Amino acid sequence: MLTAIIDYESGNLHSAEKAFQRMAKEADAGQVVVTSDADVVARADRVVLPGDGAFPACAAALRGHSGLFDALREAVEQRGRPFLGICVGMQLMASWGREYRDTKGLGWIDGEIVEITPSDPGMKVPHMGWNDLVIDQPHPVFDGIKTGDHAYFVHSYQFSVTDPADRLAHVDYGGDVTAVVCRGTMLGMQFHPEKSQATGLRMIANFLRWAP
Repeated sequence: MLTAIIDYESGNLHSAEKAFQRMAKEADAGQVVVTSDADVVARADRVVLPGDGAFPACAAALRGHSGLFDALREAVEQRGRPFLGICVGMQLMASWGREYRDTKGLGWIDGEIVEITPSDPGMKVPHMGWNDLVIDQPHPVFDGIKTGDHAYFVHSYQFSVTDPADRLAHVDYGGDVTAVVCRGTMLGMQFHPEKSQATGLRMIANFLRWAP
């Protein structure tokens, strides 16, 4: 089995690569590669899309690699390969991003990316640091994970889903903030699982074993 982590020049992938490779070895889940090669993405058994920075810049960078963009859509939309979006990679799954300007997303999960607005004005944005997950719906990615387990976040915008059924988990940061989304074979995590210690590593392993 081959898991491809897409490199489209929108983030430091070193920690993600190491975490996925470690858990693939422990879960006997095959090979993990970081790649900008469209052919590798097209034939991968699983696809991971990280992302750091602003939504418009990440969307432009992904579409700017036309071969990668097309290979990603082929693998996920046509071949139904399990997909994991991380941070802005998860946000790109939305219909629209509203950061700085309206930017079209992949449209895989209905909704939009909007600024976090805590009810307490003393709470800082970006939402940065550890927060406790609240699991809204069961899913294989939560095997061994429970409400109260914590994950590491760094973001100023969040996924406002149109259909609550697409949201698997949230955190409380002066109001509900989406943490995990899923539709079909497409999964997204707002936090950084590769930086979330035991909780994140377990969820990476669960994704690598997931057979939707």
